[in-house]
Amino acid sequence: MEVMRAVWLREFGGPEVLRAGEAPDPVPEPGQVLITVAFANTTFVETQFRAGGMNPFGVRPPVIPGNGVGGVVTAGADGNLVGRQVVTSTGGTGGYAERVAVPARDPFLVPDGLALDAAVALLADGRTAKALAHTAALEPGQRVLVEAAAGGVGSLLVQLAKNAGATVVAATGPGKVDVARELGADVAVDYSRPGWAEEAGEVDVVFDGVGGETGATAFSLLRRGGRLVMYGLASGAWTPVSDDDAAAKGVTLHRGLSYQPDELRAFTEAALADGAAGKLTPLIGQRFPLEQAADAHRAIENRATVGKTLLVV
Repeated sequence: MEVMRAVWLREFGGPEVLRAGEAPDPVPEPGQVLITVAFANTTFVETQFRAGGMNPFGVRPPVIPGNGVGGVVTAGADGNLVGRQVVTSTGGTGGYAERVAVPARDPFLVPDGLALDAAVALLADGRTAKALAHTAALEPGQRVLVEAAAGGVGSLLVQLAKNAGATVVAATGPGKVDVARELGADVAVDYSRPGWAEEAGEVDVVFDGVGGETGATAFSLLRRGGRLVMYGLASGAWTPVSDDDAAAKGVTLHRGLSYQPDELRAFTEAALADGAAGKLTPLIGQRFPLEQAADAHRAIENRATVGKTLLVV
């Protein structure tokens, strides 16, 4: 039996429970392709899953975590893909490994002009940012507040809002204000500092990826007729805003994303196309060798990262 390098989660817990080891080589079934992985995506949700919290795919240890990879198709059902660079989700697990097998319909071809690592960084975050921007129905002249603006999704939302002709207010954690300015934000504030709301000013749209007190403060800045798009809880809690609160303020409240799989696929394709055209540039702030996945998770949890964190396989 052939084996490959992989990172195992054998029990829920802190980052240290992620341990490098060996795993059986995946054998593509009929209708699947085999991908030799160059980069694996990491996400905040994966750190929550590893800790025993959020579990969107309903899996239990022992398991190889990881839900997004980029690499080269080396075998499988679709001969047209063999030898091509692709990015793909893995169905929830298996991504922290040298090779993955996925349904042949799942991979996205990496467009000409887009580096493979950038394509991996756009796979999940680009899809999410495109969908959020579509939900918010951004318009020229609006004032848009992006929370966690130096993160993977937030850094893309800053660019999408600027591309739409909006004035962008970027709210970041400590030490990341300059990063937001470099991304093109018109105003950048540190939401850990008292008085940040006064610096930010009134806005028409809030992209809320932090939740908790930060999200509540951002909600208070919305003008009548504004939109609050809630999609994350980096603070550990959702923003405590009810439908009645939003109605009283004359604000439209969007919780999460409600798109069909074909729509989400279209958002991914659009993000990759924008990346190839130079309209959307993912911020890849950190890279860790596959065997150091625990360090990658630790950095994400400690808020010591900017943009996307990739594992180099």
